[in-house]
Amino acid sequence: MKFILKYIDNNVLVKVASLNSVSVFIKIISGFLTSKFIAIFVGAEGLALIGNLRDFASAARTFSILGMYNGVVKYVAQFKTNKLELSKILSTTLYLGFIATGLVSIFSYYYSEEINTYLFKEYNDYGYVIRIFAIVLPFYALNMMAFSILNGFSKFKYLILFNIFGQILGAAITIILIWQNQIDGALIAVVIAESMLFLITLVGILNRQNFAPLIKASNFNFGYVKKLSAYSVMALFSAILLPFIAVKIRGYITDELGLQKAGMWEAMNRISKYYLMFISSLLALYILPRFSEINTIKGFRKEVFNFYKTIVPIFALILAVIYLLRNFIIQILFTNEFQPVEELFLWQLLGDFIKVLSMIITYQFLAKKMFWHYIIVEAFSVAVLYLTSIYFIDAFGVVGATIAHFATFVLHYGIVLLIFSSSLFGVLPKNEENDD
Repeated sequence: MKFILKYIDNNVLVKVASLNSVSVFIKIISGFLTSKFIAIFVGAEGLALIGNLRDFASAARTFSILGMYNGVVKYVAQFKTNKLELSKILSTTLYLGFIATGLVSIFSYYYSEEINTYLFKEYNDYGYVIRIFAIVLPFYALNMMAFSILNGFSKFKYLILFNIFGQILGAAITIILIWQNQIDGALIAVVIAESMLFLITLVGILNRQNFAPLIKASNFNFGYVKKLSAYSVMALFSAILLPFIAVKIRGYITDELGLQKAGMWEAMNRISKYYLMFISSLLALYILPRFSEINTIKGFRKEVFNFYKTIVPIFALILAVIYLLRNFIIQILFTNEFQPVEELFLWQLLGDFIKVLSMIITYQFLAKKMFWHYIIVEAFSVAVLYLTSIYFIDAFGVVGATIAHFATFVLHYGIVLLIFSSSLFGVLPKNEENDD
């Protein structure tokens, strides 16, 4: 471990790019392995149930930390040398997180049967899995708070290393549980794997700076509550609404076409998630901080078009290769049972390509805290996704869900281009015309 950390310290490029690529690569390999075990031991129907639970857990986890992660990173970075302000931000976020996590855990535990009915319908009683989730959720919240503090102090190497070892631990636990208990094991793994990462983080930070003395109830600050609210609402809006819509669409496919077809759609979503990891990681690492520091229209335009000219063609080539190798990919990731997923690739890949074109620009919403623009565009997109999914599923079967994905992001991209049309295509202000 010491050798790795020393090597990273002496190589900035490795720290920022290579190590993060290793983290993403390990995450993808872990996903591949767990997908294969799910396909072998659980099948398409089980994968659909896992998808519903994963969406619920994702929404609940985000609510447990009130979507404050990015806000905490920003203010910890801003006040890391000011102990009083640092105490205020840490005290405020940790107490808010404690209350929110407690409420989500209590709700999940005591309403586990109702949540079970909503997620799994008549297929089985997995209320006990929801109760396990309620018990381990506080460990996830603590882990994310620790991560946000480390991120704010720019401890990138530790964050990435914790992620690497956490992914390995999570994959190992998931594979063992699936092997031993099939669908029950897979569902338990969904709810405990993220919380188990806290063990890695705890071991890693035990010998680091102790922030406990800075956390005081008397330093809870309502000013920071207001400052964090914009970050929280934007994060919560997408993180709760999108999983909810995914559960609704998966439920509609199940009701109309059967649970196995819903599993096919979930398999396509998992594949999409894997190849999008690289581009989303790159956007978070480069585009978001770059947009945050750019204060000119010319600078914003230059970054967008540079990304379009350099990264987008490579991404398009990757998608073309994935489409040509789709049969091979299905065989590697899943089993022969999942062969019908092959017909979902075209519209999913096209939709993801347009999605990335749009994401590059929409990071400006987050960078400049364009709150209402973000909320309105996301609300419109979610509504369109749900309505078009129902329409196209009725018309074309499960392929309709991927057609709806494509149609949604075409409209989303059109709106984003309209919002930023003057910044991207308009005449530059005179004071920026000659800027380099």
